[in-house]
Amino acid sequence: MRIIALLIVTALALAAGTATADAPKQGSVIFIHPDGSSYSGWLALRLLKYGPDGRSNWDRLEALATYSGHMNNSLVSTSHGGATAHAWGVKPSRDNYGSNPAQPLQSRSGKPYGIMVEAQKVGMAVGIVNSGHIGEPGTGVFLSSVAARAMTDEISIQIVESGAEVIMSGGEVLLLPEGVTGRHGQPGRRKDGRNLIAEAGALGYTVVYTKEEMLALTDVDRVLGVFAAGHTFNATTEEKLRERGLPLYTESSPTVAEMELAALDILGRTGKQFLLVVEEEGTDNFGNSNNATGTLEALSRADDAIGVALEYIERHPATMLITAADSDAGGIAVHPVSGTGEESSTLPPTARNGAPLDGIDGTGSAPFEAQPDQFGNRMYFGVSWAGNADVAGGVVARAHGLNAALLPTHVDNTGIYRMMYATLFGVWLETEE
Repeated sequence: MRIIALLIVTALALAAGTATADAPKQGSVIFIHPDGSSYSGWLALRLLKYGPDGRSNWDRLEALATYSGHMNNSLVSTSHGGATAHAWGVKPSRDNYGSNPAQPLQSRSGKPYGIMVEAQKVGMAVGIVNSGHIGEPGTGVFLSSVAARAMTDEISIQIVESGAEVIMSGGEVLLLPEGVTGRHGQPGRRKDGRNLIAEAGALGYTVVYTKEEMLALTDVDRVLGVFAAGHTFNATTEEKLRERGLPLYTESSPTVAEMELAALDILGRTGKQFLLVVEEEGTDNFGNSNNATGTLEALSRADDAIGVALEYIERHPATMLITAADSDAGGIAVHPVSGTGEESSTLPPTARNGAPLDGIDGTGSAPFEAQPDQFGNRMYFGVSWAGNADVAGGVVARAHGLNAALLPTHVDNTGIYRMMYATLFGVWLETEE
């Protein structure tokens, strides 16, 4: 009877994705966070880049789970609250940035710091890559703990002084004091008078400012990439970008996939286990701006980053890739367009219910043209929006490679931490009571 009961418990645990017969296998982790992305966004990218019967890199990942992103005081996540759940493994409040003002924050493993710092303390290599500025929480919370997201002076100090082997992002103005103009042509904003770029050099970091400088790196141990004054993209509406003559992304900046590839080269050469966190922030900011073309470009860049990770895992199978957003930026949806030719040349400004409707150049422009389906047919679509805020629903987590089977069919935001922890430390932590 005892053996039968044990078999039943084990089978139920396996089905729920909460346990395995053996301890999780240890290895390295790549966490890719396409902020604000949802299944509808990935569908739109698939149509545009691969066709309705094609498959993106995101589609190729082995495991899939629906995702719950609620906070302990909100049904919808913030970027900093969501990052705290991912980095610390506990259910945070909306305004947490790796901290809890009421009492000291403790991670799921019982430590007074998040998973990346814990990995560092046992000798693993770590890195963060972000297409946004250095304080963006999707990566920043992994190395910084402050009382409020607005404390960018302190956030950037903690990141630069963290000792991470790789730090790549925009945000030069957050690293320079007021009155000092940086390589990207804008004056610094720091109130404390500190020049963190100079300090990083003194700490042993090689500092690079452009894609070309990054690609020219050879045999370096630590890199600080400072690829834009602010974000590496210009997140506003299509109409405002045209009016100001601005591109979606700064041409001199590397893509998030290019940054990731350089980061993996540096981390891989250490010979250590590593944790690399990669964020494409444009998926969130363009979505919040209801810029469909920008959102799809950002999703394409995130998909390229996933492709880089897939290729890395083929060569280094003792590596897990996990990817998830924390909310759905703008509530993107694929809007049907009847007809396949000139009759679909211009979309109305809104859908019938009044939802904003985008084509390839914003409001009142031509629809997007999907790649051909398996029969060679070309079809068209628009993009509609639920609003400008981050909304709940439609977020999907995926995993690939080492321990991917640990991902359950439904995962809480704190479960991302548990997946990473299992792979880095070989311990499958219990869920929060």
